[in-house]
Amino acid sequence: MDRPLRRAYRMLKLPVDDYFTALTACLTRFNVLHVLSIAAALAVAWWVYVPIHELLHACGCLLTGGEVTRLEIDPLYGAAWLQQIFPFVAVGSSYAGQLTGFDTHGNDLTYLATDFLPFTLTILIGIPLLRWVATDRQKPLRGCLALGAAIPVAYAPFISIPGDYYEMGSILVSRLVALWSPSLPLARWRSDDLFKLVGELFFSDAGASVADAAGVLASWLVGIVLAFVTYWIGAQFAGLVLRDQSR
Repeated sequence: MDRPLRRAYRMLKLPVDDYFTALTACLTRFNVLHVLSIAAALAVAWWVYVPIHELLHACGCLLTGGEVTRLEIDPLYGAAWLQQIFPFVAVGSSYAGQLTGFDTHGNDLTYLATDFLPFTLTILIGIPLLRWVATDRQKPLRGCLALGAAIPVAYAPFISIPGDYYEMGSILVSRLVALWSPSLPLARWRSDDLFKLVGELFFSDAGASVADAAGVLASWLVGIVLAFVTYWIGAQFAGLVLRDQSR
């Protein structure tokens, strides 16, 4: 296996390796309390992370010159309370949360920033916390709590491959294709819900073509690559942070 393939293989294995390294560190032996603490911390972290993730979508749009008019959040995640602070928050969503009212003014960099900003938490917090667990073997209960808290944030890019990461891939692919096919409607392959888009394009009267299939597939593959690249960047940042802490 040549060097580029070895690097790609290591990048693909990295998220799995990090998870099992952290799990082994905090579960040196089976302990019901420790297992429950991972589950409890994961549930709490998910509940906290979801609204922050959605608000960061709105923040990414606003910071790069876009406008936000509606951010739907499920009541379970404190939408009613958030609505008192952020007037664009709407209570209720068919998803945990979704930015449904925003305008990038046709700027794809704003669109990409809108999609990507929540995943800075993966790089800055999730992966460093996940990797820190392996360094804290003396207090396994604390490590289990940290592992549970880290999982939703560290692995958010992979959870979002059919969502935000597909959308980022579709922005890049559609813009590239439009360079030599200006008649392509840029929004045709763009969506934050791959499964919904596939249903609308290929299982309705939308008149999908082979080009649509290729565009959607390419967007999905680019999204997968972007998710792994995000994780790799987070791993590099975690290495720097944890190295500094060990000095």
